[in-house]
Amino acid sequence: MVRTIILNTLAALTISGYNNSCHKSGTAQSIVDNETKQDSVSGYASVNGLRMYYEIHGTGAPLVLIHGGGSTIQTTFGRVIHAFAKTHKVIAVELQAHGRTADRDRPLSFEQDADDVAALLKYLNIDKADIFGFSNGASTTLQLAIRHPQQVNKIIVASTFYKKDGAQPWFWSFMAKATFEGMPQTLKDAFLKENPDTNALHKMGERDIARMQSFSDISGELIKTIKAPAFILIGDADVVRPEHAVEMYRLLPHAKLAILPCGHGDYIGEITTPQDGTLIAATISMLNKFLSEPITKVN
Repeated sequence: MVRTIILNTLAALTISGYNNSCHKSGTAQSIVDNETKQDSVSGYASVNGLRMYYEIHGTGAPLVLIHGGGSTIQTTFGRVIHAFAKTHKVIAVELQAHGRTADRDRPLSFEQDADDVAALLKYLNIDKADIFGFSNGASTTLQLAIRHPQQVNKIIVASTFYKKDGAQPWFWSFMAKATFEGMPQTLKDAFLKENPDTNALHKMGERDIARMQSFSDISGELIKTIKAPAFILIGDADVVRPEHAVEMYRLLPHAKLAILPCGHGDYIGEITTPQDGTLIAATISMLNKFLSEPITKVN
């Protein structure tokens, strides 16, 4: 049984960095479509030589959503956007080479993605925002908090690691052999729904694989410089080792930690995971509570 779970997970990890496909659903995309309200404003912003796609849902305090690798807004956050938009002005983005945001002539990096999101916030005249990143998007969130602290209010970093040994032992040996063919078909179909260019899909896959194969640690000293209140979120069957999440919790000066009984992204209903409404609702409630709490003095 354990071997079967690992093999199923590996198939999904190839492109997304660490998406969990242990429980794929044939109706996943239709669930996302049905649950995402079509009441958004969308557009493109010219930032750092990139034409970046974004959506805005709801009103209230700004909350930026940053998707995982190989993903789009819908595949990562489609089941939770509307819930967060009830209390926040949700700004959901698609990063370089993903979905409706075109590629450009430079490799992917979490640092560049962070700079692009920071530039988008300036474009939208948003001085400061809460940031919620999932998987690769959480790595971008850490870089935002390090590189652009003046634009960051609170951060939620879900299912990510800041150094290589934060992943489960099998992850890097698998990534060394990752191929486009191993990308979950659900993610391929979702990409092509938003961008029918198959060449762009292949390029995204190649870039995501290359980025993870050249992953560089963030030093513990840099993690300690993050002053924004942080919420670290993983599943106990995640790609991230629970011990690593605790380590990151200890390093961040103002952090909370939740380790939920689930896999990678189950807690937000990421498209390759089952729809566990109770778990998703609990996650939304927990994160909304964190986001609504006043910030005490942060030195």
